[in-house]
Amino acid sequence: MSETTAPAIAPAIDWWTMLTDPDYLANPHPDLKRIREMGPVHLDAPSGIYFVLGHEAFNAMVRAPEMGRDTRAWTNGWSRPESKARDPLSFELFSEFQRQMVNADQPDHRRMRDVYEKAFRPAEIPSLRPMIEAEARKLADELPEGEPVDFMTSFANHLPLRVVRNLFRISPDMDPALARWNAALVKIGDIMMSQEQKREALEALRAYKAFLREHLEAERGNGENRLIALALEALDDGTMDEDETLNNLKGLVSGNETTVNVLGNGLLTLIDNPSEFERLRANPDLMRTAIEEMMRYEPAINFILRVALKDFELNGMTLPAGSLALGLICAINRDPARFADAETFDVSRRPNAQVIFGGGPHVCIGAALARLEVDVALTVLMERFSRIELAGDPVWWTDRTNQRGLESLPVRLWR
Repeated sequence: MSETTAPAIAPAIDWWTMLTDPDYLANPHPDLKRIREMGPVHLDAPSGIYFVLGHEAFNAMVRAPEMGRDTRAWTNGWSRPESKARDPLSFELFSEFQRQMVNADQPDHRRMRDVYEKAFRPAEIPSLRPMIEAEARKLADELPEGEPVDFMTSFANHLPLRVVRNLFRISPDMDPALARWNAALVKIGDIMMSQEQKREALEALRAYKAFLREHLEAERGNGENRLIALALEALDDGTMDEDETLNNLKGLVSGNETTVNVLGNGLLTLIDNPSEFERLRANPDLMRTAIEEMMRYEPAINFILRVALKDFELNGMTLPAGSLALGLICAINRDPARFADAETFDVSRRPNAQVIFGGGPHVCIGAALARLEVDVALTVLMERFSRIELAGDPVWWTDRTNQRGLESLPVRLWR
């Protein structure tokens, strides 16, 4: 291995302290820029985990058949016998959570994804606009004029939940339970969880599955509930067993946290960049590129993981089979090797290869729906309110290491 391609091993970086530090979680960009300048791929020698900060390296990783998503292949992961003996609660939680398309490698991933992909094709999603607009307008109607209001708890937290609830024909009475279960389950993506968080997540997972089991049967024969009909068809013909069916439904119903984060992060970014906000108001046709730029500039997630199924060469170094790699999205999305003026927010940026939805075969199945929800929400807000400004300091979540979003965003809105 030549000196120019030697792996960037940085023992001085205390990765796990950094990744859980509240200051980092509120603003990871300075630390990640400094580390990315040292190299696009780093090995944390004590844990054997690789951190990918470069755009080109990340795209190579997520598209490589040697890199998978099933964490049971992780040599030091939760499924190892020694890990089970040391932390049986983790083994129990992840065993019950594991069997779904987002965690599966081929051919199981394709088998499960094929069940739902037809309903989430970009060509199918625009038909949902009237329903999303109706929900967005209801929420906007309840926002006060000229008074401080928390955008997250008054709007952003509700819209994606209402949309997915409508898609699956779930009663509005379930909103509190769904929100509670989602809050517990979102911690599963953090890698690092307390024992209490694991217990709460396991209870939420089991409650979700019990509810969905009943909901499936209650909706059997209802031709208007397309997503449930697809799930039942796959269950009945043996394409998926019951555990896979319930886990995948849970993933689709609970997978709205990223959209919540995009709404909050995106609005804050627009407020923080008033000239670009006014530019978007004056040119609504820029909405599509503006949404991509919001997701690039302040990503809604912190990392995307892959596991080496075989030895994999990446940026001149070998990721051994069984090793875990984490793509750090805030670094990847501001890589100056891929994005000109990467630290500048530009609502007309094109092309914009932001990566919050991943890439390769595991690219997020709900990406088109998320984009449409953000498009509708911002369009409704800009039509309804001529001015939106901060009414206090935003508060970032600091107890979540993967989902990156705002706990609160105090704003004032003026008609």
